Amino acid sequence: MRAIRMGATLLLAASAALAGAAGVAVADGTSPSPSASDGDSAGPTEAGTSFRTAQLFQSGTHATADASSGDYLYWRVPVDTGQRPTVDAKVTFPDTSARKGPTTWQVDVYDGLRRRQPCVYGAQTRTLAPDQDSVELHCTLRTVRAWAEPWSNDPLPGDYYIRLTAVAAGQGDLGLPMSADVSVDAPSKGGAFAVGGKLAAPLVPGAALSDSSDGSSDDNSDGSSDDSSDDASDASPSPSAESETQASDEPDGGWSSGWWTDRWLWTGGGAVGAALAGVGGYHVTRPRRRPTPPPGY
Repeated sequence: MRAIRMGATLLLAASAALAGAAGVAVADGTSPSPSASDGDSAGPTEAGTSFRTAQLFQSGTHATADASSGDYLYWRVPVDTGQRPTVDAKVTFPDTSARKGPTTWQVDVYDGLRRRQPCVYGAQTRTLAPDQDSVELHCTLRTVRAWAEPWSNDPLPGDYYIRLTAVAAGQGDLGLPMSADVSVDAPSKGGAFAVGGKLAAPLVPGAALSDSSDGSSDDNSDGSSDDSSDDASDASPSPSAESETQASDEPDGGWSSGWWTDRWLWTGGGAVGAALAGVGGYHVTRPRRRPTPPPGY
């Protein structure tokens, strides 16, 4: 009975410690992606026409744009390690649309290296019938990894580019006014997808430029300044725009700011189980003392 009571006490104490650590980690770690109902769902009201002009917005918000059928619309959204992004896009035509035939729409997602990422599920291509006013597209990507082999096509943390366009439309249906609504939901999938490696920097515009400019120096070892370096610095563009782009590309809570994963629970649970097994085994296998007979027996 004493062993059972001791084991129960140890189990309760370990559970309380793990629960407290989990609460602190959740409070200090990466905050969850904001939902569209949090009140801060306003995103950009226009779209870019290429990768370089893609409009930035955060996951949990909506990006809208008014354009014409046949245009290429681009947005970008930062996605961090351990998140699985789902892209939802909706194309709406006004009631007075003069469409004459079916139109096929498609949403494509590219990572920071501009590699097209496949959708694990969801209808990323749909055809809009002439009598329909809107069509919805969905694309769920694989979970973003912290590190991957150079030859692989695994999704890595950084900016993800969203392209929405009509891939098949009649000549008479091009140029008609339409509106687009795009949103991204990127929930965290936990420590089951964690890996040992980590990228030196997320795949965002200006990250490499900012890192290389931090430790650069134009002074020679003797303290004199090189004229050629001055000319190069005059000709180079100001890094302020790139720095602002990199800062604004961070997701809510920063890049991989949370050290907590559910692997800590499995590790702590295993340690508690091993301790309880050791205590129980000792009490079961220890030799029993014989009672000492009274004097004169």
